[in-house]
Amino acid sequence: MLNKQNLWFITLFSLILILGIYYVTIPNDVLEKVQKKVIKEEQVVAKVEESSPLTALRVSKENSRKEKIESLENALTNEKLSTEEKNNTYELLKYYNSLQGKEENYEKKLKKEFNLDCFTKIDNSSIDVVCISNEHDKTLANKIMRSIQEEYKDKMNIIVKFQKK
Repeated sequence: MLNKQNLWFITLFSLILILGIYYVTIPNDVLEKVQKKVIKEEQVVAKVEESSPLTALRVSKENSRKEKIESLENALTNEKLSTEEKNNTYELLKYYNSLQGKEENYEKKLKKEFNLDCFTKIDNSSIDVVCISNEHDKTLANKIMRSIQEEYKDKMNIIVKFQKK
């Protein structure tokens, strides 16, 4: 006889196995419908009321990322890709989504700590920071670099630039 612990293990393992098989064998047309629905929900018309150098940087970054994400989403629906390749593609999608959250957090943190409007862009182990300030202060740039670096265990290549209003 199986004890309760073994029974729970078998039940959960079976459930995970069934969901995994379902995910791999899901028809591509269903995935495409879900993708199109998500894309429609994400398409929001934004009006830019103030012209800022940071706005142009953000729009450029968003357009670049959007293209990468769309390419990865299209790859997920490709029937020719193996399960491993689809999993890797999915992990890349999660990575790009997490980058956006980190960048927004850094911008909020810099606003709070230094009262600066900033733009951040993370690209692998490189982080670009552009701050709106009339002064180009090396000490402030150093503090900004330290503030961001404390979020990481590994050494990051952090570049801080100042731009006038």
